[in-house]
Amino acid sequence: MTNAPDDETLMLAYAQGRVAAFDALYQRHRGGLYRFLQRNLRNPALADEVFQDVWQRVIAARTRYRPDARFTTWLYQIAHNRLRDHWRAAEHRPDPPADADARLAAVVDPGTPDGAVSRFEERRRLQRALDALPDEQREALLLRLEQELSLEEIAAITGVGRETVKSRLRYATDKLRTSLLP
Repeated sequence: MTNAPDDETLMLAYAQGRVAAFDALYQRHRGGLYRFLQRNLRNPALADEVFQDVWQRVIAARTRYRPDARFTTWLYQIAHNRLRDHWRAAEHRPDPPADADARLAAVVDPGTPDGAVSRFEERRRLQRALDALPDEQREALLLRLEQELSLEEIAAITGVGRETVKSRLRYATDKLRTSLLP
C-alpha cells in the first residue's frame, strides 16, 4: 500500500495552485491518455495535437473541477468530447483537391533563402506595377489599401467626386491584376 494521494486529491491541490500536483497527475495519466487518443485517431500528429488540447482543457478547468466522479472519468470525458468535436468537424471538411500534393510541393518555404528571394521578387513586382499606374490611380489605391480610407475620405483629400475615386480604384485594380497575374 502506497501513501501517494489519489487523483482527485491531486486535482484539488492543483486547483489551489500546487503545480507539483499537476505534474503527478500528468505523469500518472499521460501514457494511457495518449494511447487512447492514438488508437482512436490512428494518426500520431493528430493524436499529439488532441493530447495537448485535452491537457490544456484540464488546466483551464482546474478551478471548476469537482470530485463528483473519478478524475480519470473526468479526464477521459474531456478526451471523448474533444474526439467527438474532431470527428464532427471532419464530416464538414471537404476532401483535399486531387492536385494537393503538387500544390504543396510548389509552395516555397518562407524560411529558406529561396523563400526570402521569392518574397523579395514578389514585392519588387508589386512595386513596379504600382509605379506603372497613373499618379491619380496609384494615390487613390494607396489611400484605400494602406490607409484604409473610405471613398468619401479619398474624394475629400484628392478634391474629386466619390464616383471618380471609384473609377480610379477600379482602373488601378484592373491594371494591377493584368500586370501581376500570370
